[in-house]
Amino acid sequence: MTRTPQDALHTAAYVTPAGADWLASASASPRGVQALWAGAPTAAVTLPCGTAFDVISMDALFGRRVVGRLWTDGPGTGPVAARCGRVMLFATPGTAQRLPALLGWEEWGATAPPLLCYGRGDAVTVPPLFPPDPDPPEAAPLERDARETGTHEPGARECAPVPSPRWLVAPDVRKPWLPGPEVLLWACVRAARAAGCDLVGTAVTSTPAVFPG
Repeated sequence: MTRTPQDALHTAAYVTPAGADWLASASASPRGVQALWAGAPTAAVTLPCGTAFDVISMDALFGRRVVGRLWTDGPGTGPVAARCGRVMLFATPGTAQRLPALLGWEEWGATAPPLLCYGRGDAVTVPPLFPPDPDPPEAAPLERDARETGTHEPGARECAPVPSPRWLVAPDVRKPWLPGPEVLLWACVRAARAAGCDLVGTAVTSTPAVFPG
C-alpha cells in the first residue's frame, strides 16, 4: 500500500531493513545496534549525530507545520520522528551548526519557537523500528478494584499515559535523502510567517543532549 505524505503525518510507520541499516550506520558499532534490534525490535536506541545525520528538534505544532511546508512546497523530508512532545527532523550532517546562524542572519531566530539542534558530539534516542502497542495497559488490579468498590479517593493522583516515541516518516532506504540547512531555513521561515504572532519564541539554541529513554 502506498503511503501519502498526509498519512505519514498522522500514522506511526515501520522502519524497513534498509532503513535500519542506515540508522545503525550512525553508530560506532552498527552490528551491535542490529543485534539489539534483532532481539528487541520495539526498543528505542540512542545514536550519535554528525555522521549519518543531524537532528533538528521542534515543538510539535511548529514541527508539523514545517513538515507540512516541506511536503507542500517541496522537496519533502527525510525521516521524521515524534518524541516527548517534539518533532525530530533528520537532516544532513552539519545542519545543526549552520541552521541557527542562517535563521539569525535572516532575523527569524526570535520568531520561530525554540529549536534544538543536535550535531557532531550530540546523541538522540530514536524510536523503535516498530510502533508499540497503541492500546493502553489495563489498570493495576488494586487500583481497578478500588474504583469498582468506590474506595478510590477522589483526590488521588492518576498518571496520564505518556505518548510513545514513533516515526512519522520512517527511514526506508539505505541512503535516504535528507534536507540541508537552506531547505529547513525556508521551511521554518514560511511556517513562522504563516502562523504570525502565534509563534513568538526565544532564539534558536544548539545544546548537547540525549533525549530521555
